[in-house]
Amino acid sequence: MVTIRGGDTSRLRRINMVQTLRALRGRGPVGLTDLARQASLSRPTVESLVEDLLTAGWLKELPPETGQMGRPARLVAFHSGGGHVLGVDIGSYSVRATVADLDGAVVAAHAERMRPEGGAQERLAATRACAGRALDAADVGPAEILACCVGTTGVVTADGVVKLSVVLPEWTGVDLAGELRGPFTCPVLVENDCNLAALAEHWAGQARDIGDLVFVLSGVRTGAGLIIDGRLHRGRRGSAGEIGALPLVGWHRAPSHLTGYPGLPDGTGPEDAAAVVFAQARTGDPAARWAVEQYAHDLAEGIAALVLTVDPDLVVLGGGVSRSGDVLLEPLRRHLDPLCLEPPAVAVSALGDQAVVMGAVRHALDHVDARLYDIDQPLPRPAT
Repeated sequence: MVTIRGGDTSRLRRINMVQTLRALRGRGPVGLTDLARQASLSRPTVESLVEDLLTAGWLKELPPETGQMGRPARLVAFHSGGGHVLGVDIGSYSVRATVADLDGAVVAAHAERMRPEGGAQERLAATRACAGRALDAADVGPAEILACCVGTTGVVTADGVVKLSVVLPEWTGVDLAGELRGPFTCPVLVENDCNLAALAEHWAGQARDIGDLVFVLSGVRTGAGLIIDGRLHRGRRGSAGEIGALPLVGWHRAPSHLTGYPGLPDGTGPEDAAAVVFAQARTGDPAARWAVEQYAHDLAEGIAALVLTVDPDLVVLGGGVSRSGDVLLEPLRRHLDPLCLEPPAVAVSALGDQAVVMGAVRHALDHVDARLYDIDQPLPRPAT
């Protein structure tokens, strides 16, 4: 006979609470009988757990169903508006911030332009201002944010320090988590932008239900994020996917084919060159088509190296060039396929310039879920 001690009883209740929450997440209103069946628990147990979760703020009760015989069913749902997360994307030319509820629905967003030559303090100030304006637009205070995730170019450590950045001035060595923690009581997570874009694609893009993904973020620079067995692969030191650092592949020179196009209007910045070149290539301009051809050749070299290493289910091309997939995919496939033992499936992301910031939202949500479903910790409380 097994004797259940008080601590064991509390742990069992926490386990049952997690089962109940998992049964509710991603669904609409659910009656208690149906919820008990979904959670594989007794109806009395679920009724008791629901009362606790309602009191804690993780559930909300909805008006009972009408038009049915007998007593109306009591309906509950996950309270996705009971807390919020903040995702931030710090790029060379812009900063983006998005506030989302606990189902990932966007509540408010804000974006600001940045000078690419701006130093660390200027970029940090712009990031704080952008995040503040997104929070104001959402009517959400910093104390109501349950997790914040910041995406940035470069290699970042697990504690949020930029270990190496070859793109942003004065960015190497910045303690990004520490610099941005100020008004928040929640954790501030920092992750590489390519990794976050891969997460977003796996969550809400072309790679849903895909186990192994190579996501190529290509614009002014090119990098990659890897999903292996459905999970983000960072590597031991956070450098997985940084194949662009290898001079033998063409990623370091690929943008020069676009910025060197002779038909660029005076004053066109590197961030706008791709749109101009691809637009001209659509019209049949020979110089633009040649530039795209060379760009595709160099891009294919690095992609092939990753394909031969990971053997993914899918390669997704994102970033600025994703808006020109109709022009880029054909030459890219022509250069890529002969380099691979078996040509991979290739798709163009539909997330555009929102990939990194939405990946930051997803990463923040994953952190909230990890705390919510941790049976070894007390049930946390949402911010509101």
